[in-house]
Amino acid sequence: MDAARLMPWLAERFGPDRLLTEPGQLAPYESDALTAFAVTPRAVVLVQSADEVIDTVRICRDTAVPFVARGSGTSLSGGSVPVEGGIVIALNRLNRVLKLDPDQRIAVVEPGVTNNAVTDAAQPFGLFYAPDPSSQQICTIGGNVAFNSGGAHCLKYGMTSNHVLAIKAVLADGDIVEMGSDSLESVGPDAVGLFVGHEGLFGIALEITLRLVPRPEAYHTVLIGYRSTAEAGDAVAKIIATGLLPGALEIMDRLALDAAEASVNADFPPGAQAVLIVELEGAHEQVAVERQQLTQIIDQTNPTQVNVAADAAQRLAIWKGRKCAFSAVGQLSPDYIVQDGVVPRSRLGEALQRIEELADAHQLRCANVFHAGDGNLHPLILYDGRQSGAMHRAEQLAAEILTMCIEMNGSVTGEHGIGVEKREFLPRMFSEHDMTVMRRLHHAMDPAGVANTGKMLLPEPAEQSAAAMQSA
Repeated sequence: MDAARLMPWLAERFGPDRLLTEPGQLAPYESDALTAFAVTPRAVVLVQSADEVIDTVRICRDTAVPFVARGSGTSLSGGSVPVEGGIVIALNRLNRVLKLDPDQRIAVVEPGVTNNAVTDAAQPFGLFYAPDPSSQQICTIGGNVAFNSGGAHCLKYGMTSNHVLAIKAVLADGDIVEMGSDSLESVGPDAVGLFVGHEGLFGIALEITLRLVPRPEAYHTVLIGYRSTAEAGDAVAKIIATGLLPGALEIMDRLALDAAEASVNADFPPGAQAVLIVELEGAHEQVAVERQQLTQIIDQTNPTQVNVAADAAQRLAIWKGRKCAFSAVGQLSPDYIVQDGVVPRSRLGEALQRIEELADAHQLRCANVFHAGDGNLHPLILYDGRQSGAMHRAEQLAAEILTMCIEMNGSVTGEHGIGVEKREFLPRMFSEHDMTVMRRLHHAMDPAGVANTGKMLLPEPAEQSAAAMQSA
């Protein structure tokens, strides 16, 4: 079977209502949230069942046409950008919660279910789904699995990989596999752990079994102002050093605060150059003890102001200001790059100071919003793409920040993934042997090379030469 047979097959299977081929229909699928990369797909298929996903993957395998699975397109690394000449398999209509068992504390969902929808379904039973990316209102579980998403509360609860118990998936070669089980105790190799974070290179998850956790009895949320981001970063290190484990530790700098205040009228400490959000949660007795301990630590960090949320409404207002920061920065600049690197917590203050120096050197503004508890930096580099050379300078700054993370024995990604943006940095983090193992594993899972081709791993020299010959 050849590629010429693909489109007639798709047209017969899906019809004009669910097979998008017109330029205006394809435009929304050309890029994800990282708009610097854009490719027009050959077609977009709006699937409505697992069988349709399986059949579409198999026809792509047989015709050697690449595909990329896409949810809401919130990826910030170019991970769901279409592959040249390939199709997009849109999964948003696979949005059912197939099972919710409050006794076992599990939910089985389709990949198009949004992150928030899982917690909404579990809430009547006093449960919730812990990973909470800032885009949780629209990002889908399938995408969370592909990129191992985290969120503000990942310090205490962990990443997506810590909450996925089982996966039913169609691999890139068309095989159907079931990994894991309903139990927290697994036997044998951790296939689920291998699949989570695969960035679409292995196949498509069809059903995901998620672990739910009990909703905390009490919260204690504190908003603390500081004179600099370095002071806020040092405060995080002091909190962690005491052994205290908050549910969340988040930092926003002055530029991010300005954006959030303009967007949602958040009540941040006036004049503070940075704020630290600390949230304790758990049983009433536990929170009461930890609250006293946290107060003593904060007093030693020389804050400018300390605001304690008096009720649930004030707590939600604080988190609304934090979670809107990424989108709110769009009010300050026509263009921006969201970077995603990790440094050891003990070097947070140093890293933030270095980012400020690098931004000044490139004559760019950089807003910092990040998960301070695990050292996951999210610098937002502001630039105006209409100005000559501005985007190039922004990309240079982004590269230097990632280089700094590697030099500090950190990582080039905490939760946004590698995608197309950071492929060149992966060999700087890992040895040649490690990269060889990754490539061998990729080839074993996708021998035809059709699943999200070109993401995460740079083409090998032989592949680059073959691609050049095909395009000549």
